[in-house]
Amino acid sequence: MRTLDLAESLRPDLVALRRELHRFPEVGMHLPLTQQAVVNALADLDLEVTLGRDLSSVVAVLRGRGGDPEGERPVVLLRGDMDALPVTEDLPLEYASKHDGVMHACGHDLHVAGLVGAARILHELRDELEGDVVLMFQPGEEGPGGAKPMIDEGLLDIAGRRVDAAYALHVYSSEHPRGTWFGRPGPLMAAADEVYVRIVGAGGHGSQPFRAKDPIPVACEVVVALQTLVTRQFDVFDPVVITVGKFVGGTKDNIIPDDAVFEATVRSLSPESRSEVSRRIEQLATGIAAAHGLTAEVTHLPGYPVTVNDEAEYAFAKDTIVDLFGEDRYTHQRDPEMGSEDFSFVGELVPSAYVNLSACPAEDFASAPDNHSPRADFDDSVVPDGAALLAELALRRSAQLRAGMRP
Repeated sequence: MRTLDLAESLRPDLVALRRELHRFPEVGMHLPLTQQAVVNALADLDLEVTLGRDLSSVVAVLRGRGGDPEGERPVVLLRGDMDALPVTEDLPLEYASKHDGVMHACGHDLHVAGLVGAARILHELRDELEGDVVLMFQPGEEGPGGAKPMIDEGLLDIAGRRVDAAYALHVYSSEHPRGTWFGRPGPLMAAADEVYVRIVGAGGHGSQPFRAKDPIPVACEVVVALQTLVTRQFDVFDPVVITVGKFVGGTKDNIIPDDAVFEATVRSLSPESRSEVSRRIEQLATGIAAAHGLTAEVTHLPGYPVTVNDEAEYAFAKDTIVDLFGEDRYTHQRDPEMGSEDFSFVGELVPSAYVNLSACPAEDFASAPDNHSPRADFDDSVVPDGAALLAELALRRSAQLRAGMRP
């Protein structure tokens, strides 16, 4: 197929781009070096490029020239996230990170190179492209979240009409053999919210706890009770995960502090459980504190929503994968995962599909270091595959939309 042939011809340039991005990773919403690298990589193409106002995003519109020039043209969005992680790289690579304490430990450098490749393929085939394509280069996926600000800046309507369908892919450094595609329809990744709990008591001397109101054992009781709440008040088939990752209280062994504070991440797979778990955490914390004569202050910070693959769009993406690469390179993902992804904000507004691709270089993929590890390694030989799939999705879906077909 032409997309595969074109992707293969781009291999040296795409791998070189990926490695350059890997050398100079950036964290968060402001990625000036990465943004400029993307702009440079697209400079010779006939695109309408818009840079973010409040973040280092790049949005490029590629206008197709295929099909009947009359009538409304469909719009397909392809997304690649650009940011790295605050991780110190522990790999003996010639192109290892030159930025201390920062690493592309989640493969976003491969995502960017793949999307640049898709842009080049679609530009070459624009006489066959029956719609317009929005190329979404996004910062801040690892936090605080760049998709929502890009939507607020007009991402979904930047081509002149609302995006009809959206696609994204993610690479993994473990779990599956290199080159394996995997995913599932419906809920794919969890919503991720934060909760801060402060148990307020009254400090005193450690030798006379009855003269104080000790917040530490009360906070500990709340932490333990949260796990019972998860297992006894939520359906095992609509799971919730609460992990307390930070607990702070006191200054010295013989001093009872005024308060104790803990922070937790809360993961859920449905809007109903997401709303209910917030209510019940507050109910539990305030109730346990009150039972001991103390008070609790509970603060909820909403994060990313549930990432949900539209059933029809995912079936279309899966069929395209199998058609391009063969059935032996696709594996059905039985269960959702409790990680999160801010492409979910796009998926709330546009029928979307999000697929995964293993870039694991190790034969022993089951024990290879996971994404976010300082030893997470990604084989950039899969970058052309990512580019080919994204381009093929845009070509095929545009043709279907133009013909008034469902995926």
